[in-house]
Amino acid sequence: MAASTLTEVARLAGVSPATASRVLNGSARTPGKDIAERVRQAADSLGYIPNAQAQGLAKSSSGLIGLIVHDIADPYFAAIARGVQDAAREQRKMVLLATTGGGPAEEKDAVAAFAARRADSIVIAGSRSCRAEDQEGNAQLAAELDRYCRNGGRVAVVGHPVVGATALEGYHVIEVPNQELAGRLAADLAAGRDGDFVIIGGPEGLYTSDDRIRGFQEGLARAGHGPAEVLRSAFNRSGGYEAGLQLAARIKAAAAGDAAAPKMCIFAVNDVMAIGAAAALRSEGLRIPRDASIAGFDDIETLRDFRPALSTVRLPLEDIGRLATRATRPRPAGEDQDAAPAEAVTGEVTLRRSTEAAAV
Repeated sequence: MAASTLTEVARLAGVSPATASRVLNGSARTPGKDIAERVRQAADSLGYIPNAQAQGLAKSSSGLIGLIVHDIADPYFAAIARGVQDAAREQRKMVLLATTGGGPAEEKDAVAAFAARRADSIVIAGSRSCRAEDQEGNAQLAAELDRYCRNGGRVAVVGHPVVGATALEGYHVIEVPNQELAGRLAADLAAGRDGDFVIIGGPEGLYTSDDRIRGFQEGLARAGHGPAEVLRSAFNRSGGYEAGLQLAARIKAAAAGDAAAPKMCIFAVNDVMAIGAAAALRSEGLRIPRDASIAGFDDIETLRDFRPALSTVRLPLEDIGRLATRATRPRPAGEDQDAAPAEAVTGEVTLRRSTEAAAV
């Protein structure tokens, strides 16, 4: 059965289509109470469903917030999404979600789709990249965002600015102190530890990963340790697992040569990589922290069920989502519309059993 049209509603109510539209699409210009009630009764009797885009035009607001994440199945992004949803409810808005897999070209397509649906604002959560293979995608994404902001859209990006974006109005970056916090973690881990450090990082050019690697190396240097070796892999659990298999072979070889040698300490630049690496060590008969120590970054909710408890850096992920969403809300007249959020993202080092002194 075909959907009822606005023209049919207007005909049944005995009004013009323009009058019916003003009643049903939320225009500030509304007819008299009796006419409005007649239009609503006609719409109910016909089962008319209002056009969301028409309502957006009438109200100058669609009531939609677009959220772009790399992978909603990743607990990191799921936690940020919960924060975005909470803040959207405060604004009485709905969230549209796009999962892109991490590529800027896919993010550009998502921005274009949200803009076409007149989303009031867009939140982008995910690591920026300066890799050569992302150069064209970065340019396309930056151009799409600039166009969206020029047309009144508002954007908040978690972490680093979108590479090449030039929009000055309606554009906010929620900075995360990855480098500083990784340095603190390194300093705490290095205290009283003699073994080698190894970093499992994402692909070179991925900003979040590179910041955390850089910060960890700086923390080791301040603690008087030499630099850690860096193993590059995919920025996910599978990447951590593959790197963990490489390290397991080396750990077993070192133990065979000298069982009393200091144990390796592994830093994975996010928790899901740390979980993957720990699984690889277990698959090779190694135990944490008896045979090696391991730490991650983010303190994702999944860690509640991980054993041994994983040392990590706790980020307030849901708060980050809320902060990003609130940064895009329209501000009262007279207030700076593009002022940065007053709150700042903080984090804390949380040491747990996975980096304790070797245990039985």
